[in-house]
Amino acid sequence: MTNEVTVPLLPCASIDDIESFYGVLGFHTTYKQRKPNPCVGVQREDLQLQFFEIPGFDPEQSYGSCLVLTGDIEGLHRAFAAGMRAAYGKVLVSGTPRMTRPRARKNADGVGGFSVIDPGGNWIRVFRHAATAPVPATAPAGRLAKALANAVVQADSRGAVGQAVRILDSALARPQADDDPVEQVELLVYRAELAMVLHDPETAAEMLARARSVTLTEGESERAASAFDAAAELAAAMR
Repeated sequence: MTNEVTVPLLPCASIDDIESFYGVLGFHTTYKQRKPNPCVGVQREDLQLQFFEIPGFDPEQSYGSCLVLTGDIEGLHRAFAAGMRAAYGKVLVSGTPRMTRPRARKNADGVGGFSVIDPGGNWIRVFRHAATAPVPATAPAGRLAKALANAVVQADSRGAVGQAVRILDSALARPQADDDPVEQVELLVYRAELAMVLHDPETAAEMLARARSVTLTEGESERAASAFDAAAELAAAMR
């Protein structure tokens, strides 16, 4: 059989907060009820999610999660980011809710992805559909790139931000002459993002300043462009 549809059912503390947040991301409400059990359904094109309210539910303790496969993670991320900027004046990178940036995932054969952590603490994990956009399974070669890949697994996939910070801080504490300066910028910017997640704006500002001070050639500056875009987004979120 074909054309089956699976719709995740995820927990939350407030269906009103869920409805409002997903509205910001471009979803519309398909169903909502208060009794006998509070629940809400939202949809954006072919992406459907449903939520049920639990009194006293703590989003920080949520294990709710689902996968979204798409051929255009960048486009979906841009749309979500635009909605956040319009509603909140910035992309939410810390607290709950928040959104990570698209990155290759070492634990997903290098396939790119990002996550939305919604008001219910649910992780909506968006991955590139390998069937439509295969990614070569090439492992990072540089020392800093390997550290970054390992940190992304811990923070972006597992939510273990503290462990990711330890990986990055260890790599940054042992600079080597042959370190790729672009990888250094990428590492510093990601460390700044994790500082924001940990509500540590002083460290975030320090890491962004260090990233801006890295000496780059013209070609290296082009390679680091996406990292500097992320840095600008983080700086805007700190204001």
